[in-house]
Amino acid sequence: MERDLLAEPLLNQKQVAEQFGLTESFLEARRMRGGGPRFIRISHRCVRYAPQDLREWLAERAASSTSEVVA
Repeated sequence: MERDLLAEPLLNQKQVAEQFGLTESFLEARRMRGGGPRFIRISHRCVRYAPQDLREWLAERAASSTSEVVA
C-alpha cells in the first residue's frame, strides 16, 4: 500500500526533538546506527520525518511493564 507522504507536513529534526523530548544528537545517532524513526533524506543536509513514521516508531516502543523487551 502506497502512502501519501504529503498528507501531513514533514517535520525537521529540531521539530521532532522538541515534540518528543529527544535531543537532536539522539536522532542523528539513530540515523547512523539504526533503531530510530524512519526518515526521508531530501539532500545531504536536509532530513525530514513523516508524522506517520513517528507514530509507528512510538507504537513499536509501547510497553505495559518494565520487564518487556522493547525493540
